[in-house]
Amino acid sequence: MLKRRYERWLDRWETDLATRSTDRVVRPFEWGTEWLESVQLPGLRPYDGGDEETWLREVNKATIAHGPAYFQHTTPKDFTLDGEWLRFTSPLESPYPENNLVEGRWFPMPEGKENKRKRAVLVLPHWNSHAQQHVALCQGFQKLGIPALRLSLPYHDRRMPPPLTRADYAVSSNIGRTLHATRQAVLDIRAAVDWLEQSGYENIGIVGTSLGSAFAFLASTFDKRLKVNVFNHCSARFGDVVWTGLSTRHIKASLEQNLTLDRLQTVWDSMSPRFYMDEFAKHQEKKNLFIYTTYDTTFLPQYSKEILACVKASGAPHKLVVLPCGHYTMGETPFKFVVGYHIISHIARKLG
Repeated sequence: MLKRRYERWLDRWETDLATRSTDRVVRPFEWGTEWLESVQLPGLRPYDGGDEETWLREVNKATIAHGPAYFQHTTPKDFTLDGEWLRFTSPLESPYPENNLVEGRWFPMPEGKENKRKRAVLVLPHWNSHAQQHVALCQGFQKLGIPALRLSLPYHDRRMPPPLTRADYAVSSNIGRTLHATRQAVLDIRAAVDWLEQSGYENIGIVGTSLGSAFAFLASTFDKRLKVNVFNHCSARFGDVVWTGLSTRHIKASLEQNLTLDRLQTVWDSMSPRFYMDEFAKHQEKKNLFIYTTYDTTFLPQYSKEILACVKASGAPHKLVVLPCGHYTMGETPFKFVVGYHIISHIARKLG
């Protein structure tokens, strides 16, 4: 009886938080093949103007088969730290100058303290986060003597091109652009690790939340320098989340007019953690924490359980925390303090 009342109360709260945004737009469906025409992978033919869906399936198959090559980056040469802001040019260019300038807010060691273990952590916010979100988490790391870099995701914060008011280009009904944005995010993360390494940090961790969690998983899979990982909200397949999630109904409204879920998965699976488990499991030295919530209406629990089953089957070392809240309510009192404790304590104990 009490459990059912709790579930109904939490569901109402979660729905209220998720529906406060009134600027969600149902955008036209687009294959977006032009976003991927520069991709060169073994066995992948150049796009010749034929069937878009067939070619995008080939791109996804080639990406999964050759992940290290697809997610390989070049180190930027223009790292600039201006006060608390790190800026550099993204290793992967988009048509938008604003989006090509990566920004990260730097939370250094407190004055007078020495970072003997040379630790630092990257913090990746959630989709459509604003610039002040996740700052408290970074400050928590900072107080414990762990410098933190809050990295803005593609099309977020000052990387958002006009006239956007939301980070719609990061995840949208444009298939190719979403793939491109994911690749750009991973390359940006690896470039940020380059800067931390150049700055003398040797023990580097990463914390990703929601969309940031998916990006963090891909980056850590292909970058051994990320030694401690926190994946806050997790799912096996990218398409499942967009198709079933409460916060992406406006994207599904466009997608479902042109695709089924099965077809969507075949053109988006190269962003899905499930298909990189063998590569991920090679890093037995990494310390991984997965977090999901019992009443999540955005990353449905069944998909979180699926990715944890994949992780377990792969033999990758991991710890699991399950919280009795939802996707949005995790950011509210008291749950934000509970998840903050788990994230910070895992990084502090395991890093260095």
